[in-house]
Amino acid sequence: MSNSPDQAPQHSAPGAIGFGAPRRATIDDMAAIARIHRLAFFGVMPHMPVLHTPKEDLAFYSTVVFHMAEIWLIEQSGIATGFIAFRPGWVDHLYVHPGRQGRGFGSALLALAQASADSLRLWAFQCNIGARRFYEKHGFQIEQETDEANNEEHQPDMLYLWMRGVATHTV
Repeated sequence: MSNSPDQAPQHSAPGAIGFGAPRRATIDDMAAIARIHRLAFFGVMPHMPVLHTPKEDLAFYSTVVFHMAEIWLIEQSGIATGFIAFRPGWVDHLYVHPGRQGRGFGSALLALAQASADSLRLWAFQCNIGARRFYEKHGFQIEQETDEANNEEHQPDMLYLWMRGVATHTV
């Protein structure tokens, strides 16, 4: 059985019943994607300023992200669980529902982006320790740390770089 270009290879994750292959998101998925983004973002960083309404989040994903990036969705038992949005050289968004984190969904999504490029960059907030550990576990290395001046939230962040074939070590 072969996979179409809009369906990734089948994965299985420990404890993830009904964890199917990621698939390309459609415009109809943007409401679920915006909801996962909001739940995951504020679930791990509740102190962050609330800059946008849920309606604005949906508009952003529908009118901006959907048109500039590949968006892949992963589901568990038919319910959207996580997504990744990436473009050549960049991972723009990777979020997994807070109740489903640590079960392999994020790893399966990140593997899609890593398979598509020889190098990837992404930004993560310095306060998001879980995301930092996740990316470092998957071979990303800190390229730059910034103060709070260059992002909408005005929070310190980090630029990460992943390069195919570069060995990393964890502390």
